[in-house]
Amino acid sequence: MNIGPHVLANNLFAAPMASVTDRPFRRLCKTLGAAYAVSEMVTSRRDLWDTLKTSRRANHDGEVAPIAVQIAGTDAQMMADAAAYNIDRGAQIIDINMGCPAKKVCNKWAGSALMQDEPLALAIADAVVAACAPRGVPVTLKMRTGWAESHKNAVTLARAFESAGVQMLAVHGRTRAQGYKGQAEYDTIAAVKAAVRIPVVANGDIDSPEKARDVLAYTGADAVMIGRAAQGRPWIFREIAHFLATGTHLAPPLVAEVKRLLLDHLLDHYELYGAFSGVRSARKHIGWYVKALPGGEAFRSHMNLLEDSEAQWQAVADFFDALGDRMDRMPVASEVNEQQQDRQGELA
Repeated sequence: MNIGPHVLANNLFAAPMASVTDRPFRRLCKTLGAAYAVSEMVTSRRDLWDTLKTSRRANHDGEVAPIAVQIAGTDAQMMADAAAYNIDRGAQIIDINMGCPAKKVCNKWAGSALMQDEPLALAIADAVVAACAPRGVPVTLKMRTGWAESHKNAVTLARAFESAGVQMLAVHGRTRAQGYKGQAEYDTIAAVKAAVRIPVVANGDIDSPEKARDVLAYTGADAVMIGRAAQGRPWIFREIAHFLATGTHLAPPLVAEVKRLLLDHLLDHYELYGAFSGVRSARKHIGWYVKALPGGEAFRSHMNLLEDSEAQWQAVADFFDALGDRMDRMPVASEVNEQQQDRQGELA
């Protein structure tokens, strides 16, 4: 499929997740089969653009194209300015955040809270498209099914966004009120797909090759977007790609391969965040990898006490070396899915 001028290798996308889908994680997902990965949300507040947090999120050095940056805010002109700011720093696709359910975002009427104010939501889409179109940069948008069960307006907004020039829509199959509780529903996503001509991406609870196949078939969506299921299991993208192409399952990755992937990821992580901050922010990634592994909980408790990047990196290497003496391959996906379903996070 295409997003504007960008031709994608497949229809498997990594979802934007705050404090997760940074540049190292996006690069990892793309290496392991995701054709597309969207950045963490970048604020539209100009006074925060020079902060370390925003500068890291706007750093795309070495990132594989297309580079997609998600912006968040509540003012149409500020969002248009944020789009231009990120294009100047390498963004090739701008994604508008109308899907984040986090309280600290919605309390400021950003993210999925914008779905309550349809005129403002449309004004933002109009302004961002107007800023991006002269530069040949497509605009996409991620939203939820609505604000609450009694206020599902995704179809109405989808038609309006298409008319405004948005070139792709991603829909998470929950309302803002649900957060990440309960089960995602796909009827609304199917209705959005039937209502518009632009590509539609299905998101929510896609955690296995079979689920990806079933959601694509049920909704008619052009692609699936995977978030929490990729935490600690980024090879899920190649597993799904293989299954969709052949109807058969790939064997789980070798422990030795996962060791290499994680150690390389950590080095990339330290390079972006520095040794001091990198150690702390890497802990969650390491924890996701080892949670379902023999001895994983004890190792995580020990690893969380380490303050030095070299010590953390070596501890991970030693853990996987010892694991390799006990098992050749990682556990199959079904053994970890139940644990991942309970995981909460700030997904955009």
